[in-house]
Amino acid sequence: MLLSVIIPCYNEELVIQETYNRLSEVMKKTEMDYELIFVNDGSRDRTFSILLQLSQKDQFVKIISFSRNFGHQCAVTAGINNCNGNLAAIIDADLQDPPEIILDMLEIQQREKANVVYGVRKKREGESRFKLLTAKYFYRFLNKVSEVQFPIDTGDFRLIDRNIIDEFNNLHEKNKYIRGLISWMGYKQMPCYYERKERFAGETKYPLKKMMKLAKTGLLSFSNKPLMLPIWIGCIFLLISLLYAIIALVLVIIKSGSFVAGWSSIFFIVIFLGGVQLLTVGILGEYIGELFDEAKNRPEYIISEKVNL
Repeated sequence: MLLSVIIPCYNEELVIQETYNRLSEVMKKTEMDYELIFVNDGSRDRTFSILLQLSQKDQFVKIISFSRNFGHQCAVTAGINNCNGNLAAIIDADLQDPPEIILDMLEIQQREKANVVYGVRKKREGESRFKLLTAKYFYRFLNKVSEVQFPIDTGDFRLIDRNIIDEFNNLHEKNKYIRGLISWMGYKQMPCYYERKERFAGETKYPLKKMMKLAKTGLLSFSNKPLMLPIWIGCIFLLISLLYAIIALVLVIIKSGSFVAGWSSIFFIVIFLGGVQLLTVGILGEYIGELFDEAKNRPEYIISEKVNL
């Protein structure tokens, strides 16, 4: 049995040595053959040079280095595409997800014969209230609008077997929402509960802008319901306009002086419907943009160098 550990890295010079130390200790306790696949996602600091030093001392350290920064999901994809293990663990380099939990995941996988063991965060230290609330409600919202049900309070930290790895490698879509795709595959999936720690060192690599982009990818990849929104809005305003026309007609018939057509109401309706139309075009544009990215058929990432692979 070979266990591949996939670690995406972006500007992690302050933590990468400690990540290697803790992962190596965990791997020794598994009594399994293993490989540590560090994916350098175009880091601009000393991350790659530190990894090179580690790879020269330890043959189990393998490196995939991108030509530039392609993003976290692309880095995880490259790790899965290039791993050789019967099992693969996906874990970020920042040590917020404790490497020691991999032992618990292995135990659950062997006991339950599971294809996937995903980490569920019981507690999240060192994260703002805003991030906690947005993450909490986004996953619940996504489950409401999607045909696929996703585990709540999870990330990409998980253990997958060869069946999942092979099926993942058969997927050719470019903008991947990996945790969603793995849930979509089915098979037997089991939770592993743990407490997420504060980042060991450095700054988060997922600011609000990247969080919003990932959320958009997840929503557009697994739900067509936003395309129904303009239809529902149109139906609502059709009913409102019919009701307004009936009221106007009745007031004209009874010759009531209380009904005076004003420019303000017309101005409001024109502006509001203009906003609805722009919203509709925007939603369509997002889906068309996803189709455009797929149609270009560019590679998800470009590897500039491999070490020990």
